[in-house]
Amino acid sequence: MIVTMMFLFLVFTQELKAQFKKYTPGNQNDLAKGDSTEITISTYEKPDWKTIDINFLSSYYVQEGNNSPVTGGIGTEQLTDFTQKVIISAPLTNKFTLNLDGGYDYYSSASTDNINNVKSSDSSSDLRMHGNVGFNFQINESKNIGFRFGGSGEYDYASVNGGMNFGLISNDKNTSFNLGLQAFFDTWVPYFPSELRGRVQVPTDKRQSYNASMTVSRVLNKRMQFSVQLEGVYMKGLLSTPFHRVYFLEQQKANIENLPNSRLKTPIGLRLNTFITENLIARTYYRFYWDNWGIKAHTASLELPIKLNRFFWIYPFYRFHIQNAATYFKPYKEHNISEKYYSSDFDLSAFTSQSYGVGITYSPPGGLLKIKIPFRSYPFFVVKGIDLKYSHYDRSTGLKADIISIGVSFSF
Repeated sequence: MIVTMMFLFLVFTQELKAQFKKYTPGNQNDLAKGDSTEITISTYEKPDWKTIDINFLSSYYVQEGNNSPVTGGIGTEQLTDFTQKVIISAPLTNKFTLNLDGGYDYYSSASTDNINNVKSSDSSSDLRMHGNVGFNFQINESKNIGFRFGGSGEYDYASVNGGMNFGLISNDKNTSFNLGLQAFFDTWVPYFPSELRGRVQVPTDKRQSYNASMTVSRVLNKRMQFSVQLEGVYMKGLLSTPFHRVYFLEQQKANIENLPNSRLKTPIGLRLNTFITENLIARTYYRFYWDNWGIKAHTASLELPIKLNRFFWIYPFYRFHIQNAATYFKPYKEHNISEKYYSSDFDLSAFTSQSYGVGITYSPPGGLLKIKIPFRSYPFFVVKGIDLKYSHYDRSTGLKADIISIGVSFSF
């Protein structure tokens, strides 16, 4: 992975030097060649022949905090996670496209290490694997339908999922409608805190989640695009985490987290993308969230992609989130033993958070790197572009996190 990133970085810098000799931000003739009605960052010109598109994604995440639910809302939340993922889209016919994705997450966590209260125990790290296969069928110029199946697993759970999506575009191509349905079926292997094993149990080792989403997008004019998304999520089964401890006012010993066996979530999102100038886009987003556990939340974000020339973008971004606490949350040793449901997981607490960072997208019209077949006019392999992104996260409870990610797109 490191060698690959170094190779891509060298190609990126050399190609960047060459391209900047051809195009500069001050060359308005070159900038004017872009289509201002298309609100997108990528400028890669896809060939007419059928191609297989492949995207490689990698990220490194690290966090610190002192409100771990594993130790009852106190203690370290230190965690690192390394993720690799590949996404493949292969057109089999003019109307039928095969979609594949898969990858893994490897994490190391001082928080889950405290399940056993032994440093560097088996619970200190784990590997999660996941994969999905799907296909999309273009019914006609305005309608498409797709199906998707997959699964994932790690040391304490296995999950399978299936879903479908349907898309519809208006005759004038200015309005689109998308419907998505998905279901997840999870099975847990309950792991309890070391001192409670044999003394506690959970009512079931199953969990099901059913998701439905509807998105309507409208091009308002040459510079503005608006969309609204409605979602509904229903979950049932084991919704608490068996190795999360809770400490009560009346006793010294912990118990395990206990939460209702069903949950309904209903987010509503609004998005407006606007070309402010030929070189600057404003991507604004707002979401309202409600669930029947008592949480209400508001999220707002702003992203400002800046086009330096036809192939080079930089996009700073900012996101703000605020929520109230769930009915069943209280911090360490503030729960009463008579309560039916209880949790000291600070994800369910009242807090504000913000994340901010910057990304860079480099996607020259002819591709970043091309390999041709002898005696053929078209390239066999194209590195289309590269995307780098850094983000920092701050929560009012003290949790802090940083993530850096890289994405590279190819086509065959």
